[in-house]
Amino acid sequence: MRASLLLLLPAVRSFAPPALLRPSPASLLVRPMSNAPVNAPDYKRKKGVSSPEELRAFVASAGADLIVVDARNPDFSLEPGDAKSSEKAPLAGTSAGYRPGAYNLPYDRVNSCMDLGLLPERCGPDTPIISHCGGGGRGQKAKDFLLANGYTNVLNGGGPEDAECWHQFGDK
Repeated sequence: MRASLLLLLPAVRSFAPPALLRPSPASLLVRPMSNAPVNAPDYKRKKGVSSPEELRAFVASAGADLIVVDARNPDFSLEPGDAKSSEKAPLAGTSAGYRPGAYNLPYDRVNSCMDLGLLPERCGPDTPIISHCGGGGRGQKAKDFLLANGYTNVLNGGGPEDAECWHQFGDK
């Protein structure tokens, strides 16, 4: 019985269309398995926000030296949008949003400044810093402010609205 089954197999295979006999080039691609979030197809990354790949490399090279600056304002009456992004990711420095390397330094849009005295003492000019807000607008302003004040190793990470970027550093 086994021999007859083997004899039938080549005959059945010869009737299959050629496309079914050969794997397509797309099926040969190796796709990494990842549970990383993907932004919605209509999401548009804000100007100045680093790519997820750049953030991943930055975080890896920074190691324990990384400082994350959360530029969102805890006073939601001043920045109502921060309430929405805080639902996705609580503000740094709050018990609900504890992140060991994150510090809340609200960027003041009215005065175009931040209180740099809120940075930890270990933060020097070359310390790797990722600034963020909800989606990257104020994160860019925070980055520019930090650069203008002598910090030289700063990236804008966007924020929790940019799921692909947030995935790279949001737990830091």
